[in-house]
Amino acid sequence: MAISKVERLMNLVIALLSTRSFITADRIRETVSGYSDSASDEAFSRMFERDKNELRDLGIPLETGRVSQFDPTEGYRINRDAYALPAVELTADEAAAVAVATQLWESPELITVTQGALLKLRAAGVDVDAPHSDVAITSTAALPGLRGSEEVLGILLSAIDSGQAVQFPHRPSRSEPYTVRTVEPWGVVTDKGRWYLVGHDRDRDAMRTFRLSRIGAEVTPIGPPGVVKPPAEVDLREIVGRVVADPPTGTQARVWVADGRATALRRRANVVGPLTLNGRAGEEITVDIGMTDRLAREVASYGPDAVALEPQSLRDDVMSRLRAQAGLTDGVRA
Repeated sequence: MAISKVERLMNLVIALLSTRSFITADRIRETVSGYSDSASDEAFSRMFERDKNELRDLGIPLETGRVSQFDPTEGYRINRDAYALPAVELTADEAAAVAVATQLWESPELITVTQGALLKLRAAGVDVDAPHSDVAITSTAALPGLRGSEEVLGILLSAIDSGQAVQFPHRPSRSEPYTVRTVEPWGVVTDKGRWYLVGHDRDRDAMRTFRLSRIGAEVTPIGPPGVVKPPAEVDLREIVGRVVADPPTGTQARVWVADGRATALRRRANVVGPLTLNGRAGEEITVDIGMTDRLAREVASYGPDAVALEPQSLRDDVMSRLRAQAGLTDGVRA
């Protein structure tokens, strides 16, 4: 089966970077996976010309020159000095992201592709420098917020790349049980040392973020590929930053509670005064928001006995949770 264009270009770059001498077009055709399938010399020449132009368009410094002082045949290589990047300084989050990306190269599929290409070059007599034959892998074991979630991350990234929805067990906190969520994944980002999945929660019919450490290992891609597409111009980092941002000190929410109900919530609240809502007697209270997600879960757990009044973000979160609970209940009764 013919390999993809991307894999062929990757093999070509590996070959041209892994030798100090120039490689002839004939040797490239013989040793670089993806070119031996050419039906004729003319087909190979057209394919190779297109690939050379594409590499140059990508900014890769492809050079031509004589194979040796005794062989005037034209050959090709990549100028390493021009191709190499200057020293790069990364933030803690960026360094963690790079470490995870390198960890993914430990998968059997990618190791086979890389090692196979280098072995074939050596077998054909191409001079491959030893320092470039191995890749240093940074383990993710010490990365904050990801330990134990490497497999989950890999499956999610694969689903995002293929445009598939996923199902997985999730729990809001360590003390709560897992529930199965069905999500259209948009992307994975880090914030304050933790990793988050952002996507559309089909069960809640709303955008949601999920901390990877609270997602169970049984992540399953579902449905056909190419169905899930992130909204145009969506800023995943801004979404996560807004969700996990610490509220200003002293920020409070206004909540209505029915008479004699929501005792635990009342204990840490201040009573504003009596308030009748939808014909039911109760009181308006104020409570420190702390973590909006946690307060929304608590208010929603009281059902009709507690209603979030302000802020609007808390009210929207509570309403979406109640709608989801109603949908799940209706599904069970059916």
